[in-house]
Amino acid sequence: MITEASVKWTDGDQFIGVPSSGHGVVIDADRNRNSGAGPMELLILGLGGCTGTDVISILKKKRERVTGLEIKIRGERAPTPPTVYTQIHVHYIVSGMGIKEKSVHDAIQLSETKYCGAAAMLGKTATISFDYEILEIDPASMENSEPLPAQHENK
Repeated sequence: MITEASVKWTDGDQFIGVPSSGHGVVIDADRNRNSGAGPMELLILGLGGCTGTDVISILKKKRERVTGLEIKIRGERAPTPPTVYTQIHVHYIVSGMGIKEKSVHDAIQLSETKYCGAAAMLGKTATISFDYEILEIDPASMENSEPLPAQHENK
């Protein structure tokens, strides 16, 4: 599989990136101007999208009744160049009805260790840890999507 992209400088530290899908994104390394995501921010966003796709796919294959997934990622970078990520923590918030904790744990584990290419690459320089919580949605309140009290599990 070949992926292509084009990155064109606009001015300062700002670029417009266009991958082969044709969907452009503003990239701005100037935190004062802050007109777009920084290059390193895009890496952890890619991690979130990559692992999120895996986790949803696996949970659906396990016939879990998932209604939502939010992934919060915190990355710590090296203090000196190259300022690679050295520690990344991924927090998954899975919502749905009757979701089994083992299914969530297994889906995340498979994504992080087998399927997610972004995790495999970032894991070369960073220690990646994760935890998760499961929010039980009351089927009667699906119109409002109000979660019941959360179950927390750290791994």
